[in-house]
Amino acid sequence: MTVISKRSPTRCDNLRKWNLLRRRQPPSLPALAHRVLRGAQLAALIGAVPMVLTPAAAGHAEEAARQPVRALDAAAMREVRALDCARVTAADVAHLLARGPTPRIILLQGSLAPVNMEPFADFLIAMGYPPQQIRDPRDGRTSQASFEGSQRWAGTLAWYYESEGTMPMLIGHSQGGMMAIRILYELDGAFHDDIPVWDPLSGVALTRTTIRDPHTGATRPVKGLTVGYVAAIATGKLPRIFLGQWDMIAKLRRIPDTAEDFTGFSIPWDPIAGTLGDPEPYAAIGTARVRNVTLPASTSHIRIPETRHLASNAATRSWIDDWSPETAVPMPEGAGVDTMNILHAADIWFSVKKHWCQAAQQALAAPEGQ
Repeated sequence: MTVISKRSPTRCDNLRKWNLLRRRQPPSLPALAHRVLRGAQLAALIGAVPMVLTPAAAGHAEEAARQPVRALDAAAMREVRALDCARVTAADVAHLLARGPTPRIILLQGSLAPVNMEPFADFLIAMGYPPQQIRDPRDGRTSQASFEGSQRWAGTLAWYYESEGTMPMLIGHSQGGMMAIRILYELDGAFHDDIPVWDPLSGVALTRTTIRDPHTGATRPVKGLTVGYVAAIATGKLPRIFLGQWDMIAKLRRIPDTAEDFTGFSIPWDPIAGTLGDPEPYAAIGTARVRNVTLPASTSHIRIPETRHLASNAATRSWIDDWSPETAVPMPEGAGVDTMNILHAADIWFSVKKHWCQAAQQALAAPEGQ
């Protein structure tokens, strides 16, 4: 016979019950920040280990390298040069821009490991952006970690500009938005006097800090390069405090001249970003053109990259294709129409098309041999 004895709960028993109860509660903001910081430290550690491509990742990289851009004939070149870049249509994307010079898009994800920019990459690709200009050439990923050094990213942008003839665009979510802004300050010389060119194919820095400008043919330093389009989505100062990114707190809302066009998207009362009911606006230090977009307070900080569905629905896709900052268009409605995240998706797609068009026109205007 088994005898079960009853005893009074010990201090150890009570502590165990308390820990179980705590696990059922959502973490407080400081606790969540601590978890984010631990994840960041792990990500930095993983990033320091040389990357070995899996067969699947290697296949993605090989596939991206095999996808040539369709050549533009003389008539198509004339049509691209004649485009109004502020009014690029879906037909212009499919029949002209997708065939010509296309700038790379770097999508920088936030600090929470499960949340990345892959859904937003899928949206851009479904809208017509060439996938090989979003995928990482080494492993085929479409979402980049935001804990790499800004000097490395600045050098990588320079490599792409020199090698592909177009300057990449930067779109960052949360921590990724901070990194996008930090890269601008890196190019502005705020952190280093010299920036080595960084080869993204080999993953190493080159022994030079200059590039041959693909448009002028002149040798120029990496420092001082400008990025045509940069977007920061739901990026706040509070996580900078928790993550110890002190040197970016004062800089986070001031955009240097190394951006031509910058758009900052903010969510009122965003507990993760730490924004209040009236989010602090971004402002230009000098010549950068800066826009501020306040998203609905119902927007989820975590789910903001989820935009795949917008390109697969005819109503939302058409609305996004026709949208511009100067035109007020009624929101699409109807059965099966999901407009979650449509505002920032439409705004970013408009800017991407505009700068894609401008980059193509600039590349086609380069002298022969440059």
